[in-house]
Amino acid sequence: MRKISLLLLFAFLCTLGCSRDEAPKPIDRTANLKSPGASANDILSDSKFKNMAIEIAYVSGFAPTETAVSEFIALLNQHAHKDNISITYKELASPNKDSLSIAEISDLETKNRTVYNNGDSLGLYIYFSDASSDSDKLEENMVTLGAVYRNTSMVIYEATIRKLASKSILISIDEVEAATLSHEAGHLFGLVNIGSPSVNDHHDPDAESHCNIPGCLMRAELQFGGGMAKMLTAKNGRTPGFGVECMRDLGANGGR
Repeated sequence: MRKISLLLLFAFLCTLGCSRDEAPKPIDRTANLKSPGASANDILSDSKFKNMAIEIAYVSGFAPTETAVSEFIALLNQHAHKDNISITYKELASPNKDSLSIAEISDLETKNRTVYNNGDSLGLYIYFSDASSDSDKLEENMVTLGAVYRNTSMVIYEATIRKLASKSILISIDEVEAATLSHEAGHLFGLVNIGSPSVNDHHDPDAESHCNIPGCLMRAELQFGGGMAKMLTAKNGRTPGFGVECMRDLGANGGR
């Protein structure tokens, strides 16, 4: 009886004081699965998130240039109230497809993304693809350079960007990358009228969620190949800035 009692006592004490391996808590992804523009205020202001963590996932051989990433971070610092912006890189294998739909890109994100909103840090995800967009219309010389498909997610069609830059001696890969990243950041900021309400009407009636102010970063042509090349050439490779109306919208929604 004594032996059994001692064993029972040991088991009881171990139940109270012995350490146990706890199952990891599942990641709550719901806040990062909303529609484009839904987190505009969260990105621009510091009312909920004081920091930002960016995960750049890229297919092997298709990483962005340091110059383009630096310009992208400068844009975020210029317009978003964040104490710290960090970047992690993740190299991925190619999906081995010539083109990808947004649904397929979304599936790849679900499989590979690791950075989400966490505490006072907002998570962004950027995928640099070696495939083109399945919405390209080559017969019309219309190619897509980037797209925002969730509130904290964007895709950059890096292979398409490189093809576009290779056709001109006046623009470089990093210039097209930087302009594309900046344009898509504008959509994450809620422009135009998809999360940051328009103070004054400046919506392009022929291009949803784009601006009608000449020279603005949110003009529709900045998202596509031919228009991007023309605008960058006209500006000697410099990325256009936000126009006066887009700047008003950002300021009214918590931005700098």
